[in-house]
Amino acid sequence: MNKSLVTNGLAVIVVVIGYVLQQSVILSVGLFALSGAVTNWLAVHMLFEKVPGLYGSGVIPARFEDFKSAIKNLMMVQFFTAENIDRFLKGDAGSNDLHLAPVIEKVDLSPSFDTLVETIMQSSFGSMLGMFGGQEALEPLKEPFIKNMKVSLIEMTQKEEFQQLLRDELEQPDVMSDIKQQVEAIVEKRLNELTPELVKDIIQKMIRQHLGWLVVWGGVFGGAIGLVAGILTV
Repeated sequence: MNKSLVTNGLAVIVVVIGYVLQQSVILSVGLFALSGAVTNWLAVHMLFEKVPGLYGSGVIPARFEDFKSAIKNLMMVQFFTAENIDRFLKGDAGSNDLHLAPVIEKVDLSPSFDTLVETIMQSSFGSMLGMFGGQEALEPLKEPFIKNMKVSLIEMTQKEEFQQLLRDELEQPDVMSDIKQQVEAIVEKRLNELTPELVKDIIQKMIRQHLGWLVVWGGVFGGAIGLVAGILTV
């Protein structure tokens, strides 16, 4: 169920009821709830989409190159270490399929999540998020992010194109002397196939449903403030 749609829909219903019944308190609750829900919905929308005239919107696509760079550094620093490469070559070099999943499962993707959180907090969305707990509000996203990112990396390494590129490089002479540079070139080539839209979709699927609670709580707190305002003005 779309949390944003339900929250905004309920707020509109309350506004209509207050208007029809000429009840200022109910109308105030509905208007404030609608204002809070719509504002937070727009903030979540702006995180992924560029809105003309609104500075800072579309931060995820705008930081596309930073995201790619972070993934590349993550893979080269934590995944393709000299120890992992040596273990991988000894275990899989003689087989047709090169299985990287066991190594990916052991990689710590927490720094990647931390980079994403830092990007969000430095955006115009950061101040809005601060009203709901700041960085701590994003902590529930950490496990889903790491899980989905590992799945994406495993799927990438299982593609025939990636496997063929890796096999071709491993068959070159003196492979152990420059394997890391060769693997880095493979990773960079694969990352260059990513588009801003694809990166946006990957992140959007992982966190939009969680950020939807911001819209819900925006409506709840807005309604509470509207209730107080309505009572005080009666």
